[in-house]
Amino acid sequence: MMRMPAGNILTRAGGCRPSGRCALAGLLALVVAVQPASGQAPPAPAPPLPKHVTPDTQAAIDAGLAYLARTQSRDGGWRNTGAYGRYPVAMTGLAGLALLMNGNTTTQGPYAQQVDRAARFLVDSSTPSGLITRPQENQGKPMHGHGFATLFLAELYGMTEDAERQRRIHDTLTDAIRLIGLSQSRLGGWYYTPESGGDEGSVTITQVQGLRACRNAGLAVPKQVIDEAMNYLKLSTRSDGGIAYRAQMRGPSRPAITAAAVCCWFNAGDYDNPMAQRALRFSKENIEVRPSRANHYSYAHLYLSQALYLSSEEEWDDYFPRMRENLLRQQREDGSWPGDYVGPVYGTAIALVILQLPFNQLPIMQR
Repeated sequence: MMRMPAGNILTRAGGCRPSGRCALAGLLALVVAVQPASGQAPPAPAPPLPKHVTPDTQAAIDAGLAYLARTQSRDGGWRNTGAYGRYPVAMTGLAGLALLMNGNTTTQGPYAQQVDRAARFLVDSSTPSGLITRPQENQGKPMHGHGFATLFLAELYGMTEDAERQRRIHDTLTDAIRLIGLSQSRLGGWYYTPESGGDEGSVTITQVQGLRACRNAGLAVPKQVIDEAMNYLKLSTRSDGGIAYRAQMRGPSRPAITAAAVCCWFNAGDYDNPMAQRALRFSKENIEVRPSRANHYSYAHLYLSQALYLSSEEEWDDYFPRMRENLLRQQREDGSWPGDYVGPVYGTAIALVILQLPFNQLPIMQR
């Protein structure tokens, strides 16, 4: 028979000795006392946080997600205006990714309503040509937004439970893929507008990630388009291992674009590619973890974090705790983060992508 500790509640109440039926009655009384009044079992404990995600990190994530939810427009978009202009489609794609990484879908999770509205906004932004854009998108330079919107919708596609909604997303992505293929330059890249015929690194990388996400989701993506895009990265590689702003342009390698290119190689499973490894080494040597005044700090870490997370656990263990502490220090009282010169929705979405990578939610960013 289990012994009750001295001074238990029955002894104090009536002097009953902790033995026999009295002890059993005391044990039952304790069990009843801790049960909810409804008779239901107590709620299951929260799952443990992933490695390196501290309670303070989770609190910062929660505050950032709440900020995005508060700043979403009624029509589902985000209209943050910064020094570079306004990017409603790009910001909605990035903010939507941050919400998906929290485990939300159009029907599940605390921010399901926000995800649903973002999806509607982007699907409704699809034009007859297949370009996902709005008239005010960065003064007529819509291809960045098209890439981020394609990425978000492709990641959401497999999570969508409503058949009609899934069909609309499928049709939007099919048109988006066709537009990307038609607007590819002769060198294999993309530029700010689909009809330009030109190319540059950052726009090219957003299209490649969008196409990879579509392919992962089971949509048909022409292999030739992907192959030519990956060859564009090869043409853009410089002798120091970095990636140039444009394939046929003289000038120094760009660290932020180089980190983004690494993600393209790694998303393709090409981890051992010598160009990818040299580009990763260049990125680590030229992108500072501490906050800096360098242009495109947030953009650089959006991709460097993914590259290091996909690279190895050792690389991630070295990078993430330092980046995490920097991000916790930079967060504002309203839950937002500054975002280079683009604005707080941009900065908040990117910070949340980085901080939520350890939760391993999105296929395009999974190990």
